[in-house]
Order: sequence, then structure tokens, then C-alpha cells
Amino acid sequence: MFTTALALGLTHTLLGPDHYLPFIVIGRARRWSLARTSLLTFVCGLGHVGSSVVLGLVGAAAGAALGDLQGWEETRGGLAAWSLLLFGVGYTLWGLWRAFRPGSHGHTHLHADGTVHRHGHQHEAPAGHPTIHAHPHPATGPDETAAATPACGVDAGEVVSWKQLTPWLLFLIFVLGPCEPLIPLFFADAARGEWGDALGLAVGYGLATLFTMHLLVLLCWLGLRRLPLGPLERFSPALAGVIILVAGVGMVFFGW
Repeated sequence: MFTTALALGLTHTLLGPDHYLPFIVIGRARRWSLARTSLLTFVCGLGHVGSSVVLGLVGAAAGAALGDLQGWEETRGGLAAWSLLLFGVGYTLWGLWRAFRPGSHGHTHLHADGTVHRHGHQHEAPAGHPTIHAHPHPATGPDETAAATPACGVDAGEVVSWKQLTPWLLFLIFVLGPCEPLIPLFFADAARGEWGDALGLAVGYGLATLFTMHLLVLLCWLGLRRLPLGPLERFSPALAGVIILVAGVGMVFFGW
């Protein structure tokens, strides 16, 4: 059964682009480091699997039928799909606002290690304040922009912070998302009191899901970081939002 759980987790994750696309495109658009992107992927993946396991335990303890539990999961799945779609809409609109907001633009260049780095600045300075093009590079590397203090003229919106809303919204969406293949197997063992088998299923499925998510995010992160968009770099958040929106549409209307 452990091998079955591994196979189910691998297949379910590979066939569900919503499991990895948000981290890939947002990480590229916001120029997050691999460590930061991987941490968010891990936390969201753990919440994704853990929420279904907790629901299965609650259902087994309450004596609920499998049909009832699957109905709860279907409701959660619908909420997660619509949440991802709306998140994509909001992120697209925010990206467009960011690209077209007055008085700001940036220069994009490629570092020797292949990292794309964009410096935002203002051309119109306030009275008594000279216009400058400051291009600070933090000691921790260009990807770790969260550690940098923006100099005068640098767009503070480029600084990545875990206090931003995006990571928390993604986490909530993944917690809502059900693990459909896991529920029937896990619930059957839990309802019979075979907790060892149930735990093995949950661990196997979770390991396969997290491994596949991280592998796909890693491969795409390594590839996309070497892909400069040139003049389109300013639209990278909006493009990320469109891709997430398409994934949400696929989930809501086509059952991805």
C-alpha cells in the first residue's frame, strides 16, 4: 500500500499543474531565491496533504460514511478552484497596475550566474532631491533582495518580504485543496482502526507529493531564471497572474 500511495501522489501531482505553476511563475516574477521558493512550496504542500489527513481522521472518529467525506472534499475542491481563479485575476490586475503606474520603470539585466535582476527607479525626483539611478546589490546575492535596504530612487516594491499577502493566500488555497486519491484509501484503513496502514499511506502520499512539487519547481526555476524578458520584464507579475488564472479556469471548468 505504501508503494501505491507513492504512485498516486506522484501521478496526482504531475497531472495537476495547480500544484506547482503558482510557485514557478510567482517566484520568477518576484525574483525569489530558490530557498524562498522551495520553502513556500514545502509549506503549501504540507498544508495540502495535511488538511486531507486531518479531515479523514475527523470523519473516521465521527463515524461518517465515505460518501459524506468525499462530499466534503468535493466542496473543498470547488472552493480551492475558485480561490485560485480569483487569485489569478487579482494578481493579473495588480501586475498590470504595477507595470503601468505613473513615474516608475526599471532596468533589467542578466548577471554572470544567469540571474535576472531588475532595478526600479523614478525619473522625476521631488523638489530638492536629485534624480538618481541607484543599483544596490546586497551581499547575499541578487536573488535575496529581501535583505537589501532600498536606496533613494529604488522601487521599494521590488523588495521581497514574507509579510506580503501572496504567500499566505497561496497557503490558504492549498489547505483548501483536497487530495482526492488519498481519501478513500486512508479513510478505509482509519475507519477499520488500522492506523499503521493509514499512517503509511499518508506518509507515502505526502512524500511523493512534496518530492514531485519540489522537483518540478526546481527544474523550472533553474530554467526560467536564465530567461530574460527584456522590455516585457515589467509585465512578469501580470503574466504570472494570467498563467495562474488559466490554471484556475482549468480546475473550475475542466476538472484539472
